[in-house]
Amino acid sequence: MPGGSKSPPGRLAIIAGGGRLPRDVAEAARQSGDEPFILLLKNEHDQDWQGFEHAVLSIGDVKGLARIVADRGISRVVLSGAVRRRPEFADIHLTFSTFLKLPSILRKLASGGDDTVLRMAIALIEGAGCKVIGAHEIAPLLLAETGPLGTVAPDQSDRADIAAAMQAADVLGQLDIGQGAVAIGGRVVALEGAEGTDAMLQRVAGLRDEGRVSARRKGVLVKLCKPKQDMRADLPTIGLSTIENAKAAGLAGVAIEAGRALVLERDALVRAADEAGLFVVGVDRGLPGGLE
Repeated sequence: MPGGSKSPPGRLAIIAGGGRLPRDVAEAARQSGDEPFILLLKNEHDQDWQGFEHAVLSIGDVKGLARIVADRGISRVVLSGAVRRRPEFADIHLTFSTFLKLPSILRKLASGGDDTVLRMAIALIEGAGCKVIGAHEIAPLLLAETGPLGTVAPDQSDRADIAAAMQAADVLGQLDIGQGAVAIGGRVVALEGAEGTDAMLQRVAGLRDEGRVSARRKGVLVKLCKPKQDMRADLPTIGLSTIENAKAAGLAGVAIEAGRALVLERDALVRAADEAGLFVVGVDRGLPGGLE
């Protein structure tokens, strides 16, 4: 109707894996006027969801998702949090329309990289009648900005390590393997795989203890979006555990992609980094070495 207001969007659902991110997104949604319904992934979620309406859903249960979407009037879905495993065949419950796609689904689960599987998940969710949106669209304040987030800044040696690790992380992302790399003394010493960032940093700490990497040079962790990454899922994320593990690995700091990476519990994270003497900095792919 001319001059009339638009119909309000349907309810928001947050599909919650592990870690802090789903809770931060839910709280941001509530602050902006949404009352999100939380879909907790079985064997993945690890937060207390008292005070939010929620249900537990097995990963791969498209039929159950479609039922909840219809019952709750859900039109928008956010994917958030860590997922440690891919669905087993027994976990997959399909609607008739998605059953017709079963051979393609099984091929992607068996051989596709993380981005391939995430794109498949987004397509299945949207096939249930929802629009998938990014966590950063609900909680934009979580996005990193360019430059230091705290009081500590990288020096020239750190900048060289940032440039080396950025180059490695970019190649890693092109192969759809991971998002992070560690460089020490201009040499790339670790690449992130399926084990995740914290486990990679623990591996670096072990290399340091064994004398396999320089004891004199500190080094840097870099996390970047994959070049073809869908911004609606699995953005690079750092939290307090990242700072704790970077400190244990003897690193000088952490660099993440500005505008395309998330910082959880920012105030506490920056405070912990400052106290440890570590920098946290947002880098820009469009700048030489990522920084001005």
